[in-house]
Amino acid sequence: MQAMAIEQQGWTVACARSDLVANSGVVAWVEGVQVALFYLPDGEQVFAVENRDPLSGANVIGRGIVGSLAGDLVVAAPLYKQHFRLQDGTCLEYPEQVLKVWPVRVSGDVVEVYLGG
Repeated sequence: MQAMAIEQQGWTVACARSDLVANSGVVAWVEGVQVALFYLPDGEQVFAVENRDPLSGANVIGRGIVGSLAGDLVVAAPLYKQHFRLQDGTCLEYPEQVLKVWPVRVSGDVVEVYLGG
């Protein structure tokens, strides 16, 4: 029983599974942080990345276009169109720009993000 409690520490409910939009982003406020969640139904993948665009400073990443570039799943930032890898948050055009990423899981009817703890 104690092992299960430890496993649950750090996971926070971000939204309902029904809030996810296929091949698109939604933004959730998770413990004071704007988290952009991207749901890709092929492979049932969900990614959680920082919503703040490091180039513009605007909270717009969740409105970016999802695609594939050079074999990487990416989101194109809406303002300056730089591409961020969903897997690790690195920018393909400007390596010094990085989005924070978090582990994410679908647990029943909710989407949970691991912020640590």
